[in-house]
Amino acid sequence: MFPSSLPIFPLPTVVLFPNVFLPLHIFEPRYRQMTADALAGDRLIGMVLLRPGHQADTTDERPPVYVTGCTGLITHAERLDEGRFNLVLRGLEKFTMHGEEDPANGRLYRRALITPIDETMAAADRGPLKQCRHRLEELLEPIFEGTMASRLPQNMPDEDLVNALAQYLDFDPIEKQALLERMGPLARCRSMIELLEMKALLKHATGDAGMRH
Repeated sequence: MFPSSLPIFPLPTVVLFPNVFLPLHIFEPRYRQMTADALAGDRLIGMVLLRPGHQADTTDERPPVYVTGCTGLITHAERLDEGRFNLVLRGLEKFTMHGEEDPANGRLYRRALITPIDETMAAADRGPLKQCRHRLEELLEPIFEGTMASRLPQNMPDEDLVNALAQYLDFDPIEKQALLERMGPLARCRSMIELLEMKALLKHATGDAGMRH
């Protein structure tokens, strides 16, 4: 059972996906406090993306964020000098923010009121997702200069592979956020295929234009 509120960690370039791991270095005072409190409690942190034009370390205490984020469980924590931490989060479940708690008791970080988003896959989506995975592998072969079948763990569930690629491929943060907001792995996979096909077309068109010059 997920809590109705979470500490949130807004970052300008990072989007966390369910069942994907994320290493973090925590050094800012408010997030050192957030991490210490999380470790003393349920070890959960909500990762959210800052909206463009805003930075997490500005004087604005609550810069605007996208309302769809992902809960992360601290699976590894290394305490460093001066209260800093190295963490590893594992994405658990998407959520929607629908408000924030008021700061209280000297709390420096933000806490959001959230509703979890269930992305449990329907049995009917398994076959189409398997086909989408094969298409993804085809599109990634030119990028990785080799057969993707030998590079991707074939025993990884299709939905976990889709989420891992969405997080770690070289997409813009807003593109990753759009992928996170897609409802379920099949829709996310289809959108990722569209993105990769579009980028391949643009690269081809740019190359052709350069050759004509």
